[in-house]
Amino acid sequence: MKLSVIIPLAEGEQAWRDLLPDLAALPADSEVILALPQDASPLDLPAIHSSLTIRQVREGSGRARQMNAAARTAQGAQLWFLHADSRLHPETIPALLRRLGEYPDWLLYADLVFSADAPFLMKLNEMGVWFRSHALGMPFGDQGLCIRKKTFYELGGYPEDVAYGEDHVFVWRARQRGIRLRPMGARLTTSARKYCERGWLKTTHLHLCLTLRQAWPEWRRLMMSGDKA
Repeated sequence: MKLSVIIPLAEGEQAWRDLLPDLAALPADSEVILALPQDASPLDLPAIHSSLTIRQVREGSGRARQMNAAARTAQGAQLWFLHADSRLHPETIPALLRRLGEYPDWLLYADLVFSADAPFLMKLNEMGVWFRSHALGMPFGDQGLCIRKKTFYELGGYPEDVAYGEDHVFVWRARQRGIRLRPMGARLTTSARKYCERGWLKTTHLHLCLTLRQAWPEWRRLMMSGDKA
């Protein structure tokens, strides 16, 4: 099963360079696509594995447009979207491949943990993310969403007309269409940089407010669709 890993990048972002070595454990026919803004400078791409293709796509501006542009060029049957500041654990890729073999038509996501330098209170956020994704069915993009390419296109890709949370809305649209969600049974580490820079309480409160504001109309659409996937 060919896997296409899509990583959206902001102009000048460098965190992806630390992520690439984690992807060397991907199956030999996999590809990594770095999705850049259309006016970004070309990247000097390192070779991390002789059989792993790494390329860049420069089209559109904004994370949703960049990821959609990269998905259009993807050759894999499955699309795995990762943030540049994600870090994989040794069990992440094997667990994902097992889940893809078991549930190829489902939307898969990882369990999120924050980096070791995160404030102690981020443990509360980790528990909140677990509850939000497992109990409420709302995994976010930093949890490494993986979905069949055919299904991604049928859903219209990431919405490009929302001010924020394109990943959040995408998951709701998937559920409204009856796509089931499944944790891949592995962890994914992400950075807590913005919590450190902006303050834990302020950032956590902002994210909660934005999530609730966006989730309410999508939840109503889900109820009207009659599908509780």
